[in-house]
Amino acid sequence: MKKVLLTGGAGFIGSHIADLLINRGYSLAIVDNLSTGKAEYLNPKAIFYKRDITENLTDIFEKEKPDFLIHTAAQVMLRKSFQDPMHDAKTNILGTINILEECKKHNVKKIIYTSTGGARVGEPIYLPVDEKHPINPCSPYGISKHTAEHYVQMFSQINNMDYLIFCFGNVYGPRDDPQCGRVASVFLDKILKNQSPIIFGDGTQTRDFIYVLDIAEFIVDSLEKSPKTKLFHLANGEEVSINDVFNILKNLTNFQGNPTHIPAIKGEVKNIVLDTSKAKEELNWFPKHSIEQGLKETFDWFKANIVVTK
Repeated sequence: MKKVLLTGGAGFIGSHIADLLINRGYSLAIVDNLSTGKAEYLNPKAIFYKRDITENLTDIFEKEKPDFLIHTAAQVMLRKSFQDPMHDAKTNILGTINILEECKKHNVKKIIYTSTGGARVGEPIYLPVDEKHPINPCSPYGISKHTAEHYVQMFSQINNMDYLIFCFGNVYGPRDDPQCGRVASVFLDKILKNQSPIIFGDGTQTRDFIYVLDIAEFIVDSLEKSPKTKLFHLANGEEVSINDVFNILKNLTNFQGNPTHIPAIKGEVKNIVLDTSKAKEELNWFPKHSIEQGLKETFDWFKANIVVTK
């Protein structure tokens, strides 16, 4: 049985990856400090270590001897990265280096690193954004996630480890935490409390949304593939405005209110959509969920699982 070590396995994306790995027959160990991840999302068949990725993890690697490392643990809140760039850099850059050092020492065969598609690019020069687009991140979060990519590439190349880097669009879906600031969960949290969602700016800004279960399934499917290309964009390849997201959720929930608009935040990209043709051609990337389908499943999960406090 092949062993996977998964960082962030109690988190929004990581917990879905964990469930699929277990279902596919992998042996799984999870490292998560539960700062944003939740204990109730941990798969009971996985071995769990409540640890921070910046800590000494040698004992875990020595005990578990993983074949594969999937690294999803990160400081993921773009707005928080402006408030505390030191913490952002420590987690996303130094934490990743710490993980890579352990992979080198313990002969991990392959690393999958999860990055950001939009924040690493900054304000696009052209759309859709392909993997060759110039990188000019305009937030500490974008800088830290992109910087760690270079460490993954360098460590893997000089130590003969295989690797893949997946740069996501705006991920949404079940188990998302509104406290992390992703728009669909934030809107649903407000709507279920019968409060007006807040939109920064006029709401015409666009994002490329991707459903979390599509991402998780693809990562597990790609674990033992070794394409020539090593960095891929993963998204739906469609521009969807924030106003569109609100209107879809308004119709799904029969919400009678309207959003509250406040000034836009500096450092956030105005419009983004990712070119996913490389992932389609080399790794058969075809997401299954439209934005309407995904938001419907997200709403159903929130209704069934979130305790609403007025």
